[in-house]
Amino acid sequence: MESKNHVLVVDDDRDIRVLLGDFLKLNGFRISLASNGRQMREVLAGDDTDLVVLDLMLPGEDGLRLCRDLRTRSDVPVLMLTARAEPIDRVLGLEMGADDYLAKPFEPRELLARIRNILRRVQSSGVMGLSVVSKEWRFSGWVLNRGTRELVSPLGVLVLLSGAEYRLLEVFLNHPNRVLSRDHLMDLIRGTEAGPFDRSIDLRVSRLRQKLGDNARAPQLIKTLRNEGYLLATTVQCLDASCG
Repeated sequence: MESKNHVLVVDDDRDIRVLLGDFLKLNGFRISLASNGRQMREVLAGDDTDLVVLDLMLPGEDGLRLCRDLRTRSDVPVLMLTARAEPIDRVLGLEMGADDYLAKPFEPRELLARIRNILRRVQSSGVMGLSVVSKEWRFSGWVLNRGTRELVSPLGVLVLLSGAEYRLLEVFLNHPNRVLSRDHLMDLIRGTEAGPFDRSIDLRVSRLRQKLGDNARAPQLIKTLRNEGYLLATTVQCLDASCG
């Protein structure tokens, strides 16, 4: 069955835009093209978009800035492209809220596989689109608002979260008191399978613990279970009637 998903390709290189657009159309997607942030916002405002393929190096507002801005108002998945293959670029892209990252040059079939993988994950979780449902969670005195992505401490202090930290915390809040393996966490956060030696999830958990004031030596909130994974050891209360 052909996909009816709408993919927006944002790249300032016309040849790449047209190539990707034609290739994805042949594989059953509805396609929109944009060369900059302004055109990207016009498309997002005018039609439901299921996924954005976003180039990192854009004139004016770059992909990182656009991704960070998009994450403040939308959960639409983002697959980031870049001609720079430095690890720091990949980390920054994921920190800004990208769901996956692909370095140029790449095989169009790999891009297609990654897009399908992201869409399967997002559609199965029921989280997609520009309208972010207002949800709020309370846990151990903390409050996280999904609509604004604001985390407030038990003392009423606003704590800033990166895109990756927010997404990791949201996963834990949706699975309280449940052991989540590293592979499972990476799959839920990025929509891609982590390799057996991918330890970046450990660094993300460490950073999130710092934001939550959770003692790294004897954590009380996010506990480590040796050879199993991590567990959010607290009661999570939903403060909005629309929460599932």
